[in-house]
Amino acid sequence: MRRLFLGCFIAFILAVTSAQAWPNETAVKLGMLDFGTSSIAKLSTEKIRTVLRSVPSIQLIDADLTATAARGAGYSGSLNMSTTEARDLGAAMDAEFYLLGDAQTVRRSSSNTPVYFESYCSIFLISSRSGRLVWWTRPRAESSTAAGAEEELGKALLDKALVERLFEIIKNTQVAESNQRSVEVNSIAPLIAEAPDDDKTADAQGLRLPRPYRRLRPAYPDTAALAEAEATVDVLVDVDEHGEVKEVQIARWAGFGLDETTVATVRQLHFFPALRNGTPIPMRVLLRYNFRKPSQ
Repeated sequence: MRRLFLGCFIAFILAVTSAQAWPNETAVKLGMLDFGTSSIAKLSTEKIRTVLRSVPSIQLIDADLTATAARGAGYSGSLNMSTTEARDLGAAMDAEFYLLGDAQTVRRSSSNTPVYFESYCSIFLISSRSGRLVWWTRPRAESSTAAGAEEELGKALLDKALVERLFEIIKNTQVAESNQRSVEVNSIAPLIAEAPDDDKTADAQGLRLPRPYRRLRPAYPDTAALAEAEATVDVLVDVDEHGEVKEVQIARWAGFGLDETTVATVRQLHFFPALRNGTPIPMRVLLRYNFRKPSQ
């Protein structure tokens, strides 16, 4: 009896320890779409899915279901989406968060290395609730052969640190979005007019739209240059009655550091305030920035 009791007690301790390691909470529903149709894209997709399946706190939605839902929502593979499009896609997949991406192997050359191969995998994590791009990363590997580069990239994608970081971002985002909802419920936000689409419509309403004192162009960051990214970033900007920028929200994200450089630039702007019949008023405006690769 003593041995039986001791065995049961040890089993109980092990069960408690396991429960502490993985808290008894509802698993996060995570969708993941294929990263492309090339061999390296298929390999990257499967390796990431393999790692995600090993995490008890992540419920990876069936690949066929997510693909069917994405087609039904009209998704065509873009990594440059508006938050509205991203929310609609997440709702179609019935996911709390989801992953989009792209993986390729390309032949390159440089002054130091006449010919080499680079394999990369761009990974985007999106919150279905907000439609925001909450994290991105771009593991890459180089080798003298395409097969060597792809093998090294595969090893990087199987690193548990990658999925641990992804899960950390998910949990932090859940907390941040919950806090934001509490703020929105408990506060009375000041009414702010949405800017009309054009000056002609504004004139008909007795409005003059905000105009920046000086137009600033966001820098094209090294992270975007490394990915050779070309994209559009839209931001909603709340301009107060004094022409100062108050809130900046990404309305169309692009990743690769383009969102961050856009927000940093917009926060430096100063405006002639919007006017309604000659009286300054706060107004929300949409600013659009198109990024292209710098010419060589």
